[in-house]
Amino acid sequence: MYKILVVEDEKHQRELYTMELQDEGYEVDQASNGKDAVEKVKNNKYDLVILDIRMPEMDGIEALGKILSRDKKIPVVIYTAYSNYKSNFMTWTADAYVTKSSNLEELKSKISEILSSRSK
Repeated sequence: MYKILVVEDEKHQRELYTMELQDEGYEVDQASNGKDAVEKVKNNKYDLVILDIRMPEMDGIEALGKILSRDKKIPVVIYTAYSNYKSNFMTWTADAYVTKSSNLEELKSKISEILSSRSK
């Protein structure tokens, strides 16, 4: 079973993503900000990280840098409502950039695609 870390400051969205991903058969852990995410990556093994960008304490771009400096192989999906961050070169280090939607199919499809390509 793949283990995913969901990093999202909005509690209701974090819970929704967790439930949806658990329904897909993933084990899911949660972090409410980038600082918490970096700490969790330091202490746990994840197969993939879903990362929001705009968060308190430490934003997703800073967290992305710290996570990848710790583990360059961990796949990261940036999942944000702000498409304008796509032009930030730091986001290019992520494996995918998905704009938030009420339909989580694109996110779930991207996760499945990344994890299946990594397991080959």
